[in-house]
Amino acid sequence: MKKVEAIIKPFKLDDVREALSEIGINGMTVIEVKGFGRQKGHTELYRGAEYMVDFLPKVLVELVVEDSLVDRCIEIIIETARTGKIGDGKIFVSDIQRVIRIRTGEEDEQAI
Repeated sequence: MKKVEAIIKPFKLDDVREALSEIGINGMTVIEVKGFGRQKGHTELYRGAEYMVDFLPKVLVELVVEDSLVDRCIEIIIETARTGKIGDGKIFVSDIQRVIRIRTGEEDEQAI
């Protein structure tokens, strides 16, 4: 099993969720986050004064998927979250040792 973490632009969340559900990935955790990468934020105008916004709003999507679905999951996230502009985000993949469903005690693939 793998944990796939994708940091994407907030307005792309619904598209990503719908595309992932089409291949049977229904469970995910979504966290509103702020951050920056190469784009280093941007300037905005407020009441005539310009100020720097260092941290941009993003969404962190966390999924735990079976090994057989990882590559397809990544492809779908890239296809649906990509705008072609700076700040599209990143995907991180890591190993998961064990998953336990609290309600039933099911483990690993049965608990996803």
